[in-house]
Amino acid sequence: MLDVPSWLPAPVQVAIPLVFLLSLSLVWRIDRPRGEWGLRLRRRFLLGVPWGTLVSILGVLAVYLFVQQGAQRWHWPLTLPFSSWSYFYPTGWFFAAFSHGGSGHLVGNLTTTVAVAPLAEYYFGHFGGERGDNPFSSWTTHPWIRAFVVFPVGVFAVGLATSLLAWGPVIGFSGVVFAFVGFALVRYPLLTVIAVAGQEVIRTVYDVMRNPVVFGSAEPSFSDPWWYGVAVQGHALGLFLGLLLGVVVLYRRRERPDALRLWTGAVLLGTSMTLWAVWWYRGDESYVLYQGLGIVFVVAVAAMTTVAATADREIAFGNVSRQVVGFLVLAAPLAVMAGVAIPVNLTTVDDASVPGDGPGIEVEGYAVTYAENIENQKVSVVDIEAFGETTNVRTSGVIVVNDDREIWTQQVSKGRLAFSGRAAVRVGGVGWSEVVRVQRGGWSAADGGTAYQVWLRGPDDERWTPTYASDPVTAGPTLAEKNVSIVPENGGFDLRLSRNNSTVSTAPIPADGERVILDGIRFERDGNRVFAAFDGTRVRVASKETYN
Repeated sequence: MLDVPSWLPAPVQVAIPLVFLLSLSLVWRIDRPRGEWGLRLRRRFLLGVPWGTLVSILGVLAVYLFVQQGAQRWHWPLTLPFSSWSYFYPTGWFFAAFSHGGSGHLVGNLTTTVAVAPLAEYYFGHFGGERGDNPFSSWTTHPWIRAFVVFPVGVFAVGLATSLLAWGPVIGFSGVVFAFVGFALVRYPLLTVIAVAGQEVIRTVYDVMRNPVVFGSAEPSFSDPWWYGVAVQGHALGLFLGLLLGVVVLYRRRERPDALRLWTGAVLLGTSMTLWAVWWYRGDESYVLYQGLGIVFVVAVAAMTTVAATADREIAFGNVSRQVVGFLVLAAPLAVMAGVAIPVNLTTVDDASVPGDGPGIEVEGYAVTYAENIENQKVSVVDIEAFGETTNVRTSGVIVVNDDREIWTQQVSKGRLAFSGRAAVRVGGVGWSEVVRVQRGGWSAADGGTAYQVWLRGPDDERWTPTYASDPVTAGPTLAEKNVSIVPENGGFDLRLSRNNSTVSTAPIPADGERVILDGIRFERDGNRVFAAFDGTRVRVASKETYN
């Protein structure tokens, strides 16, 4: 058998781009454009290439690889210091829009950028002067400057705006992606729909190139609802920014799109890009999705966009033109968002107490601990109650606090840790990072609950530090009129016999294959199970908690 080097691509990975090239060459022969496509691109792009899009993509990729240290850990970048926690933490809001939570997050945003940003850049154009003018006569119309400076700087400015006007901490390029969509939508509505659909093709081809064959089987999993964590407010913010900028360009160029096409495109895009996924916290690991309200929002945005983009210069009332009214219609949501964002982002977590009763791990200003049913100090920073919802949200899990960086966050939920049993939290800053390990262990009482403990280990620690212990749990079966309970104690677990709520005897859970006798009842451990024997009766009283 021929030994193929591991670095060589599999035959199917070579076949995929070849099939694309052969298919496109076939289309070319059928259509015979005679250079028409290239001519159209060169009329709008310098040398027919969307240079601004490429520069923007390389910039985002560089932040992920070098600032977030994704080059060292592609699937696990450093994220905590690069979210927009507060106006008083410049590093966060400066990098937030260009950082990502992981490789999947990055690839998702960049594939959509590849599909949509060139269309937005085509609308912007590298040749900005009037027909017949010399584009090289001024820096404002110079194609090289527009391609390599103006467009990328505009992308950067929109990114900063999505960070500064977001309601609380955000991370990711998706706000800018939605700005691309909004900007292109007002001029090319149906092409924008096609471009957004095309990003699914790009992402699928990317996944197939990485893994041509995938094996799967049914297995249990822990996950929040898919819509939890969708940054709808950030997406809407980016969309309105793009729409507003696109409408301004329409007004300056005196172009007017078809109303039905624009409205249809806006509804299709808002629905397909889940702009309707309006959700909020309902409790600890419990959320509510207002999808009906979300659809109303999508249709309303489509109507607002159509009114603004198709407005002419006729007087609406007084001395105010319809275009001014249209501009204000789109600017109003941005003003509302800014009115909410500014006071939220001006708050601080100075001297915020580290929650929980147990010790935490301190790493260069970060405090990592575990606590349950505590107030989320970042969500509850502004006390508001409206429409049956409240910002007074309780949370449980691994908590990270850093006063200097205005960070207060639940980094690992209680449910996720209960599912996996282990977790790791990366903390750090520009040029450095450390890892804090988290571990959970527990015993489930027969016909009862689960008693568990959580331990932490810092980067320089040799031993695990117990930080949290749950309440004891009691098994359903009784022996000799006594109850058997599992008690978390001093980093371990005890068996406790009690009668009428009074403790009769206690002892640590025995090691595998060993036994202990409490008040005449023999307890023996067989692997991950503990059995109790008395007067010829043997029953299971506890099982060790297992994880996935």
